[in-house]
Amino acid sequence: MATVRTSSALRALAVEYKSLQEEPVEGFCVKLVSDDNLFEWEVAIFGPPDTLYMGGYFKARMKFPGDYPYSPPSIRFLTKVWHPNVYENGDLCISILHPPVDDPQSGELPCERWNPTQNVRTILLSVISLLNEPNTFSPANVDASVMYRRWRDSKGRDKEYENIIRRQAAAARAEAEKDGITVPLTLEDYCIKTRVKPTAAEPSVDMTDFYDDDYDLEDDDDDDDNEDDISGGSDYADGDDSGNGES
Repeated sequence: MATVRTSSALRALAVEYKSLQEEPVEGFCVKLVSDDNLFEWEVAIFGPPDTLYMGGYFKARMKFPGDYPYSPPSIRFLTKVWHPNVYENGDLCISILHPPVDDPQSGELPCERWNPTQNVRTILLSVISLLNEPNTFSPANVDASVMYRRWRDSKGRDKEYENIIRRQAAAARAEAEKDGITVPLTLEDYCIKTRVKPTAAEPSVDMTDFYDDDYDLEDDDDDDDNEDDISGGSDYADGDDSGNGES
């Protein structure tokens, strides 16, 4: 049964999306998959300079549940990514996107998992960090995990993992160039926060469009009651916690 899309989720996503358009964060950019749907975003993640992923342009889809931010979104890479914490189908496995349940077998603490003070900024910054520092304790891709540990333990002498990543980053960069995207290759360029101006094909989104009767929303009174149960739940755009563990 699909989760009902609540008005509090729409408000939270509208605030976050507007904030990311007005104040972009280095390392990634976001846009809506469809202008009339705030619950599915397209994300582009740039490979950090001085890492194996330098020059890469990795596309992903982020889907938000109807009760966001009380439940976490999901992320699936559209670009091929060989990584210990990415499943073969592109699904990302990272602690920050796991529901905060007590699961001793996972090796994760509840504090490492999702909580409503997290937001898209903290999620994507955690993903960028994860690219360069995989969690190999419970990998989503066992072969990639073994290969990464060999590369790490040999201090780079075993080139198999490195060569795969660099080939994927180069291929992704070529795709970016076809899309007219300039991929930052230096730390100076990477850290410049450029504002992406909407084009005719990608018009700016009026957030007031999302507060109409097209969605099946719960009563605001119910949302207010739920929000009172979560401390800090109304401050969606300013959460600063981030998860470090994965899968």
